[in-house]
Amino acid sequence: MTVKIGLVQMFCEKAAIEQNLQAIQDYANQAIAQKLDFLCFPEMSITGYINPEKDFEAILSLDSPAVRRFVGMSRDNDLTLIAGIAESNPTGKPFITQLVARHGQLSGYYRKINVADDEKEFFEPASEVKTFPEAEMPFGLSICADIDNPAIFRDNARAGAGIIFEAAAPGLYGSQANRNWESGYRWWKEECETKLGRYARENQVYIAVATQAGRTRDEDFPGGGYLFGPDGSRLASTEDWSPGLLVVTLPDPEAG
Repeated sequence: MTVKIGLVQMFCEKAAIEQNLQAIQDYANQAIAQKLDFLCFPEMSITGYINPEKDFEAILSLDSPAVRRFVGMSRDNDLTLIAGIAESNPTGKPFITQLVARHGQLSGYYRKINVADDEKEFFEPASEVKTFPEAEMPFGLSICADIDNPAIFRDNARAGAGIIFEAAAPGLYGSQANRNWESGYRWWKEECETKLGRYARENQVYIAVATQAGRTRDEDFPGGGYLFGPDGSRLASTEDWSPGLLVVTLPDPEAG
């Protein structure tokens, strides 16, 4: 049985929830037309990569209208949708959360464990690895700076994940006015190849990457859609940092 996945290299304006949801719907329509099994969007793709203190109105609960609208996009089709929000936390700072929608239901979520140093002022780290066994291929999730925590990938593989989706939004340093998009894209690609390629090989899993791309109001993102195979090789890649959809068909293990 082959599995078809879509990785969205997406522009996500900060706090522009309606705009981001419309883009997500457009990509979902493409995925449904192409009969994909999975469609993964970047970290905080629904809310944009917000500063919670400046954009507190864009922090969403799991039962918010925006989340319900996203979940509804998986109704009446066989597509598993994965997208991200800044999630409200009644007991502390918000979580960075990746949602999983399937058959019109919120089938689960994963909260970022490895919150980066420059995020700790604004976001709460979680502690639980989540693996999802119910789809066409059991899968796990990781979010951006989780790339620096090999245990997350190891534990997902041990729990039975055949593929791990890395949803990312690594902000680029330096002045926006002097941005070198090629070097930013190349930096993130090398990070993924060096670390995720190794994790894929060590754990004998596929690892797929979906990254925010383009210029938001105060931050730039490098883009990057990649698939790494169980041997650690890069099997597919976006051509550059332009927003778009990368579609990849995983090799049928019974065919070889």
